[in-house]
Amino acid sequence: MTDLPRLKPDPIPSPHPVPELLAEGELKARYEDMKAVLRVPWMGVVTMSFAYYRPFYDALWAGTRALCGTREFTEACRHLRRAVEAKVGLLAPPPARERLSQIGYAAREIEAIDEVIEIFSYGNFPYLLLATLARLLLEGGELRASDTTGTPAKRPSTSIAGRLVLMEYHHADAATRAVFDDVKAALGLPFLNTDYRALARWPSYFSLAWRDLRPKLSTGDYAALVNEIHAAAVAGVRDLPNFASLCGETLRAAARSSAAEGEVLAIVRLFQWLLPGLVTNVAFFRAQLR
Repeated sequence: MTDLPRLKPDPIPSPHPVPELLAEGELKARYEDMKAVLRVPWMGVVTMSFAYYRPFYDALWAGTRALCGTREFTEACRHLRRAVEAKVGLLAPPPARERLSQIGYAAREIEAIDEVIEIFSYGNFPYLLLATLARLLLEGGELRASDTTGTPAKRPSTSIAGRLVLMEYHHADAATRAVFDDVKAALGLPFLNTDYRALARWPSYFSLAWRDLRPKLSTGDYAALVNEIHAAAVAGVRDLPNFASLCGETLRAAARSSAAEGEVLAIVRLFQWLLPGLVTNVAFFRAQLR
């Protein structure tokens, strides 16, 4: 059995995400299809970065599309979400509602922040599983064989629709850019995930939330939780059925045809490394508002 320890690439590769607004023709249609199947309103930086390596991205989605629309896949996502949200209290997230009210946030504004957090609380887990699945196959593993077609997934009970409004670096004032720079430095990443840019739509809220989270990143409890979520994602992927008979060699061949040897694997490893931390951070933000 292929071992998949949590692994941060060194050096960190530079992703080249293909933004939704620049996607055209077949790629745009594939983006819309992926969002519809995953039931999310945004393309993650992870899959937009995979799309830069088009043969690899196409092979990955062709081989996982049938799986991603099933109850088996959504149950694996729910299991991961329950795991991180059950344990994030160990990090002692400081309550934020009262502090936000004191600086002028109305109840409806706090509710709007909570709604955005819910989008990521639901939607990050499909991306985590896809990145983990891709890494497993690229590193010589295989998915569990299946002779069934799976059970169609039910629609989520809460609303995860809606258009995200992102605070891009070039939109932000100096104070928010400083927070963005600190996020990247603390996480050791050359880019900002969509989650942080969406929550920075409310700059004073995001600054407060990040100040609460930042000191937790260097604690043993944080490291243990992130490692636990990584291990749970790997175990979850190993248990997923392979409805489209995707084999590792198909994906490895697509990666070889997309870029120099090892380049795609380095990008996959980067996102598979960072996503357990991202879902933990979002769970922390959610707990602050509970």
